[in-house]
Amino acid sequence: MLIQKAAMAGTLESSDAQVTVEPGTGALELSIESNVIHQFGRQIRRTVLDTLTRLDVTDARITVVDKGALDCTLKARVECAVYRSAGQTEHLPWGGAIQ
Repeated sequence: MLIQKAAMAGTLESSDAQVTVEPGTGALELSIESNVIHQFGRQIRRTVLDTLTRLDVTDARITVVDKGALDCTLKARVECAVYRSAGQTEHLPWGGAIQ
């Protein structure tokens, strides 16, 4: 999926995550900020990258500000930000692309 413009999903509330997706420079660039990065950083990274792979995103700059979000919340936020960024607003396969 082609990232066309910057888009954001999520909040900075407790148990949520704010995900920003922007057009990339030829590769995936992932930045994660989290209070629990030392305990769950690898899992957060894996969840975000797996979601991007399933959405066929290969060129983007992604910023995640995690406030204790569960994996399902991270997936939903990444999926929403990617669809917004790609300009896809109709016929969204919610839950279909992400397992």
